[in-house]
Amino acid sequence: MPAVSKGDGMRGLAVFISDIRNCKSKEAEIKRINKELANIRSKFKGDKALDGYSKKKYVCKLLFIFLLGHDIDFGHMEAVNLLSSNKYTEKQIGYLFISVLVNSNSELIRLINNAIKNDLASRNPTFMCLALHCIANVGSREMAEAFAGEIPRILVAGDTMDSVKQSAALCLLRLYKTSPDLVLMGEWTSRVVHLLNDQHMGVVTAAISLITCLSQKNPDEFKTCVSLAVSRLSRIVSSASTDLQDYTYYFVPAPWLSCKLLRLLQCYPPPEDGAVKGRLVECLETILNKAQEPPKSKKVQHSNAKNAILFEAISLIIHYDSEPNLLVRACNQLGQFLQHRETNLRYLALESMCTLASSEFSHEAVKTHIETVINALKTERDVSVRQRAADLLYAMCDRSNAKQIVAEMLSYLETADYSIREEMVLKVAILAEKYAVDYSWYVDTILNLIRIAGDYVSEEVWYRVIQIVINRDDVQGYAAKTVFEALQAPACHENMVKVGGYILGEFGNLIAGDPRSSPLVQFNLLHSKFHLCSVPTRALLLSAYIKFINLFPETKTTIQEVLRCDSQIRNSDVELQQRAVEYLKLSSIASTDVLATVLEEMPPFPERESSILAKLKKKKGPGAVSVSELEDGKRDGGGELNGGGDRGTDASAVAASNASTPSPSADLLGLRAGAPIGSAAPSAGSLLVDVFSDAGPPAPSSAVNDEGFLRDLEPPTESSDSLLVEAPDESDSEDPAPPLPESDDLLNKFVCKNNGVLFENQLLQIGIKSEYRQNLGRMYLFYGNKTSVQFVSFSTTVSCPGELQPHILCIYSYIADSTVCSSDLDSVPSQLNVQTKPVEPLVEGGAQVQQVVNIECLSDFSEAPLLNIKFRYGGALQNITLKLPVTINKFFQPTEMSSQDFFQRWKQLSLPQQEAQKIFKANHGMDTELLKAKLLGLGCALLENVDPNPENFVCAGVIQTKAQQVGCLLRLEPNAQAQMYRLTLRCSKDTVSRRLCELLSQQF
Repeated sequence: MPAVSKGDGMRGLAVFISDIRNCKSKEAEIKRINKELANIRSKFKGDKALDGYSKKKYVCKLLFIFLLGHDIDFGHMEAVNLLSSNKYTEKQIGYLFISVLVNSNSELIRLINNAIKNDLASRNPTFMCLALHCIANVGSREMAEAFAGEIPRILVAGDTMDSVKQSAALCLLRLYKTSPDLVLMGEWTSRVVHLLNDQHMGVVTAAISLITCLSQKNPDEFKTCVSLAVSRLSRIVSSASTDLQDYTYYFVPAPWLSCKLLRLLQCYPPPEDGAVKGRLVECLETILNKAQEPPKSKKVQHSNAKNAILFEAISLIIHYDSEPNLLVRACNQLGQFLQHRETNLRYLALESMCTLASSEFSHEAVKTHIETVINALKTERDVSVRQRAADLLYAMCDRSNAKQIVAEMLSYLETADYSIREEMVLKVAILAEKYAVDYSWYVDTILNLIRIAGDYVSEEVWYRVIQIVINRDDVQGYAAKTVFEALQAPACHENMVKVGGYILGEFGNLIAGDPRSSPLVQFNLLHSKFHLCSVPTRALLLSAYIKFINLFPETKTTIQEVLRCDSQIRNSDVELQQRAVEYLKLSSIASTDVLATVLEEMPPFPERESSILAKLKKKKGPGAVSVSELEDGKRDGGGELNGGGDRGTDASAVAASNASTPSPSADLLGLRAGAPIGSAAPSAGSLLVDVFSDAGPPAPSSAVNDEGFLRDLEPPTESSDSLLVEAPDESDSEDPAPPLPESDDLLNKFVCKNNGVLFENQLLQIGIKSEYRQNLGRMYLFYGNKTSVQFVSFSTTVSCPGELQPHILCIYSYIADSTVCSSDLDSVPSQLNVQTKPVEPLVEGGAQVQQVVNIECLSDFSEAPLLNIKFRYGGALQNITLKLPVTINKFFQPTEMSSQDFFQRWKQLSLPQQEAQKIFKANHGMDTELLKAKLLGLGCALLENVDPNPENFVCAGVIQTKAQQVGCLLRLEPNAQAQMYRLTLRCSKDTVSRRLCELLSQQF
């Protein structure tokens, strides 16, 4: 870069900066700036042309004013003019101004691009570097489109100077990160890779950053870089510090390049070429050997550079996981760092050993450092280092040391930092379960865990201990005895009460023979905790009481008195009141046999992956719940801990809420902890409802039967005005947004199924579970807040577009949770009726609300209702409109018929307008079982052995509407060879034929 001569100094700029610094107040500064801006504006607009020096000076002043925080709305053209100057300082100031003040949408971008092209073509290395720096600083898509093809040519050209190559490589890296689709290497790939052999170390360092980024996206195209990287690394590692004099940093040769080379090699598996692999192993051994050598300098920079290379080498050894000797040596080297005086080294050593512990070759070597790690857990001052120590203990745990590690972690929990207690609790629970040989030890450990850190014991933990106790007969008596003793403590955590209520309710009879734990003593012990507990825990205890009546008939009178008291049957909480009333009536009128049947012991839970482990994975993972996970949850049929949605005998164990606020990564549809029918609605802090469990969502308090499917929802009367919730002004101030572009695709997903995730983005997740009988339907909508921030002014609107309005008569909606969704259906006041629950329009972070929509079909229709959701997140209004998956086939009533009846009816429906036919290409695989499943999901009856061609499928059904019944016959003829279908529908109403044909042709 040319030196700046004394004549280039800008005295006017120096005076202006001095004046600004000498200002005594903000007002004085603004006054001086305004004066200068007026002077600059007059100079730019003056008749007298400014020379390059004056332009440069004034543009510099504008840049300085902008950096002080003031807006600049002129001078851009003068800066662009400076780009055409042949003086370095003037061109430099022009590029600096453009990099800072010109945005990618500026009208001047074309002029700027032309000036950059001229500089790139000038072959002046200084000007080329300035142009490349400007492209990288701006990094806009327009610049990527203009220069993405030119920069690789400059990079690999033989006559390009080294300094320009460095700038070109880093500029190309910047463009690739912002617009990867525009930076296509193609023919340049091999030549870019061979930059690793360049003689100039600066070029290699810049090129390897580019190659590493490209390799992560396209590993196969750049796999030839492995041998070149190993060769270059070998030359650096084996060289003395004097060989690379210009690139030696405190006696360490090229540390940054070495780290980048090692990081590049981590993008690929171990080299297949034996010679290359041997050379690489030799390099890694040399690095490990050098780590053992005495330091050549006492400066911290020397140790930092040396250790940086060492840790990258260890990361590569762990990545390959194929060299036992190197893995053990790496473990031993890290073990030396565990007691190093530098905190950062201890942290990095613990972190790397966590990964080493998972390798079969180095696990035993890691275990030899257990005492050092335990000591670090107890004595480290830095909480982040203690957390890594806890992670390493968890990773090195196996059957040989499980009891020691669990005991140490439990001991540490009593004084652990609050930020890591929840994770520590999960790890102790997982280890206790995973390595439990004696399950009595497991029960003791979990109860001790609840005693020490009850506030941090999530629902998954105590669900899991209950599941294991129920599944193992040999531990049930011990668990009942232990939990009974634990409940006798004066200060007993609520989670202990939950576990005690559940276990004594199921297995209290196993310890009832001892006078010290007689049935009445057990009941009195539990009931003494009742008034101190939250509503979900009280609900669980009421379930335990009714089970006591079945186990111990002698307690019936005492328990009935408790259930009969006003504090229960007149409780302000509807869940507690309902349980008290129903349990009292059940105990009064049911015979002993009926009571024993209803309240029989819980059957064993099906074995699934521990949900505690799943929660720990989510806590460590990125957090968004994917649709695939939700579909997995649907197949699982409910929670892992309660064994699925069909386990509804004692709902209280599932309904209990957690006192802690869920993390943003919480499972928003609660697929692993579903609430069966009749359970308490989960609070904002609890696990959320499982929308896919077999038991279904919580039903409304009124009974629902086939005859009166909608009868429990009566229209609001004139006296019910006080129940209506006024919609928030902020949400209603904006009209509903148009339906999302993907609304039709989302709707089509639900034509042949009733349950799933309708919509999901970074903030909100909407799940659906629906059921239909004749011309009536009920849909459960679950709105989950995926963030840790509450949604304000949350409201929903269901509207009926166009022709749908006369046909769907009643859409009653109400909220079945503690968060309001106000429904506004004023568009069709004569046909729609709304009933809402007056609650606050807030959705807490990690919480979920449930909305029920009941639908009655009067006549056939083709357009789906629209669902609009509005809420404020972080002050910004979110406005989303979707199509509700209500299609005409949902009201199918399957009809069985013989082959003769089918074809007789087929001939009767022979009018041209009654038939709709479509021949179309298969969109999915032509799997027979999948086709059957989709046709059954459609709602009609699949008729076997009816069609003469066994490859064809025929179905029959009746569309049930209030106005009429529409008979429908379907014939699907697959042609596997041509991958085509012919779909034929004949219905007694032509509009139904066309609509069904349109819907179904998109399903196969």
